Amino acid sequence: MIYVAGPGHGGPALVANTYLEGTYSEVYPSISRDEAGLQRLFKQFSFPGGIPSHVSPECPGSIHEGGELGYSLSHAFGAVFDNPGLTVACVIGDGEAETGALATAWHSNKFLNPVTDGTVLPILHLNGYKIANPTLLARVTKPELEQLLLGYGWEPYFVEGEEPEEMHRAMAATLDLIVENIRIIRESMRRGGAAQAAGGEAAAREASGGIGTSGQFERPRWPMLVLRTPKGWTGPKVIDGLPVEGSFRSHQVPIVDPATNSEHLRQLEAWLKSYRPEELFDERGTLRAELAELAPVGTRRMGANPHANGGLLLKDLQMPDFRRYAVDVAGGLAGKNTPLATSANDGPSADEPVVRPVDGHGSVKASDTLVLGEFLADVIRYNAAESNFRIFGPDETLSNKLDAVFKATSRQWEAEIIPQDQYLGHEGRVMEVLSEHQCEGWLEGYLLTGRHGLFNSYEAFIHIVDSMFNQHAKWLKVTRELPWRRKIASLNYLLASHVWRQDHNGFTHQDPGFIDHVINKKAEIVRVYLPPDANCLLSAMDHCLRSRHYVNVIVAGKHPAPQWLPMDEAILHCTKGVGIWGWASNDQDGEPDVVMAAAGDVPTLEILAAISILRERLPELRVRMINVFDLMKLQPQSEHPHGLSDFDFDLLFTRNKPVIFAYHGYPWLVHRLTYRRTNHGNIHVRGYKEEGTITTPFDMTVLNDMDRFHLVMDVVERLPQLGQRAAYLKQEMEDTLIRHRQYIREEGIDLPEVLNWKWK
Repeated sequence: MIYVAGPGHGGPALVANTYLEGTYSEVYPSISRDEAGLQRLFKQFSFPGGIPSHVSPECPGSIHEGGELGYSLSHAFGAVFDNPGLTVACVIGDGEAETGALATAWHSNKFLNPVTDGTVLPILHLNGYKIANPTLLARVTKPELEQLLLGYGWEPYFVEGEEPEEMHRAMAATLDLIVENIRIIRESMRRGGAAQAAGGEAAAREASGGIGTSGQFERPRWPMLVLRTPKGWTGPKVIDGLPVEGSFRSHQVPIVDPATNSEHLRQLEAWLKSYRPEELFDERGTLRAELAELAPVGTRRMGANPHANGGLLLKDLQMPDFRRYAVDVAGGLAGKNTPLATSANDGPSADEPVVRPVDGHGSVKASDTLVLGEFLADVIRYNAAESNFRIFGPDETLSNKLDAVFKATSRQWEAEIIPQDQYLGHEGRVMEVLSEHQCEGWLEGYLLTGRHGLFNSYEAFIHIVDSMFNQHAKWLKVTRELPWRRKIASLNYLLASHVWRQDHNGFTHQDPGFIDHVINKKAEIVRVYLPPDANCLLSAMDHCLRSRHYVNVIVAGKHPAPQWLPMDEAILHCTKGVGIWGWASNDQDGEPDVVMAAAGDVPTLEILAAISILRERLPELRVRMINVFDLMKLQPQSEHPHGLSDFDFDLLFTRNKPVIFAYHGYPWLVHRLTYRRTNHGNIHVRGYKEEGTITTPFDMTVLNDMDRFHLVMDVVERLPQLGQRAAYLKQEMEDTLIRHRQYIREEGIDLPEVLNWKWK
C-alpha cells in the first residue's frame, strides 16, 4: 500500500510518519532519530532551504505533490493500473473534491480491472472548510452524500465524531473491515477470472458471483471511507475570543505572534504539550522502542515502498525496429499492414509492403500518424507480457489516426458493453475518457510508479492540462536533483489534429500555444519535436519512448501530406535536430542570397512550395533550405543542452543574410529563442497569428501570411538587389492570392495548383 495526500498542505502527514518509521533518516542521515534530528526536522519545515508544506518530491514515499488541488485520485488510479498487488490509500480533502478534475476522477472505477489492476481506497476527509468558505460536500445531508457516492459506484463507510479516542478506535475498526472487503473482492473476482479463462461461464459465475449473464465481469462496488472531523481538530478551540477549532480560522496560522504575545505563547505551549510527547519519546528524543516496533519493516514501510520511487521498478520497453514502418520516399509506402489481432499476445506480424510508383522527394503522400499507429501497435504487442505500456487520450485515438493500435488491443472499459460498441474490452492498453485531466493524471500516476505511456490529444485542447503539466515538470526538475530518486519514463505528448489542419472545425480548434507554455520550464526537462513527415515522426517517437525523465512534445499531422525524407535521411536529420536540405537548396557553390527555414509539417510544405516558385522564376537566386526538427536547437548552448553553438548557428543561418522562417506556432517564440543570435535582426518569422475560421486548409496559411505566395513576396521585399526583375513576380503572387480568395468562396476547395502541387 502507498499513501497519496490530496489536501494541499498535507506534508506533515507523510513527513512525520516516514520519520517515525525510520526511512526519512535513512534518506537524510542528518535528520537523525534523536533530539538533534527532531530539531532539524522541525526547523526545515516551510523554512528557507528546507521542505515545503506539501507532500513534495523530497519526501520519501510520495508520488503526489498536492501543491495544486484536484489530481490525487487520478494519480492514485494511474498508480494501480497493471499493479494487481497494490492498494493506494488516497486522502481527498473536501476542498479538493470541489475541483472539476477530482469530481470526474470518481468515475475512474469504471476503468479498473479487478483482476489485472490494483485497488484505490479513497478517503474523503470532510472537515467543513476551505481557506475561508465552507465546503460543499460537508454541507449536504448525509443521505444526499451517501446517494451521490453510491451513484458513482462506491460503497461508502462513514467515520464521524469529535472525541479522539473513540474516533481512533472507530477508524481502526472501519479500516480493518474495508481492507478485508477489498481482499474478498479481489480474490473472488480473480477466481472468477481464472474460471472464465478456463472456458466455463457457469463455473466462473459460481466462483466469483461477479460474472454477468453475458459472461462479462460485473464491475465490483469498491469500498471507500468518509471521515468527518472538525477543522483544526485538537488544536486551540478559541483564540482572542474567536472560535478556531471547527472554523475556517484554523486553515492557516491560528497563532500568529507567540514571540511578542505571552498569552499566545501560553496557548501554543499548551497545544503542543497536548500531544503528550513525553509518552512517545525517551529522554534522548528517540521514539520509544515499543512504539517503533509497530511500524512495518523493509519495503513495507511507507517511505520505502518502491512503487513510490518508480524508477526502481522501471524496465526498458521492448521496442520494434521503427525502420520497418517507413514510408519509402523513393519507391512507395513500405511499412506494414498488420492484420487485426485477436489478443494483445499475438506478437508482431510480418511486413506486407505496398509499392506505388513515385519520382522523388514529396511524391508520396501519407498520413503521418496513421503510419505511426502501426509502430505503436507493435510496441503494445512487444510489451504485452510486462503490461507496462498504455496509450491515454480523450476519445481521440481514432480521430488522431492511430487506428492500427486497435489491431493489437482494445480500450479498457469496465462499465456496460453492448453489441454496437467498438474496441472495448476488460484488459485494453488504450485508456480513453473525455477528460484531459483524467488522462493526464492517470498517465502521471502510471509513470511515477515505474511504467511507460503516451498521451495523444488535439493540439488546441491539450491546454486543459497546462497546470498539471506544470506540476509534473516541477516534480521532474526537483527529483532530478535528488540522488536517491530514480529516473522515471518520460511524459510523452503526441499533439495531432493541429492548428493548420483544423480548418473544418474552425477558430476554436486552432491554437498551437502549448509549445510556448512548455518551453517556459527548465531546459534539462523539456523537449519539443516538429517532425516534417512520417519517417521523422517514427524516429522521434522511438527516441521519446526510450527516454527518461523528460517531458517530450511531438506535434504531427494526421491528414495525407507529402513525405520528404527516406528513412536513412530522416534518422540523420532527427539525430542532428536541424539541418540543410541540400536537395531543396542551390547555394552549394557559394553563399546563399536568402535562407528559407521551416519548423513543422505544413510550414515545411509551404517553404518548399515557395522555393519551387523562386527556383522557377528567379533561377539565378541562391536559396538555402533549412528544416528545424528539434525546436530547442534554436536556443544557445548556454540555455539548453540541445542548443546550437553560436558558430554552428551562424554557419547554418549565416551572419547577415535574410532568413524567411515558416514556423508551426506563434512566430514570436522563434524570436524569443533566437534573440541573442548574431543574425537575429534578419530573421523574419511567419506563423500562426490568431487568424482562423472555418475555411480551406490552404486558406489557413493565407490568413496567417504563412502561405507560399506571401513567403515569395517576403523574399522579394528582403532582397532589394533583385530590383525590377522581381516586380512581375510580386504582382503575380498578389494576383494569385486574390484569385485564391475568390475561388475558395465559390468552390469551397483550394486552387488546383495548390491541391496538385508537387516538388520538382
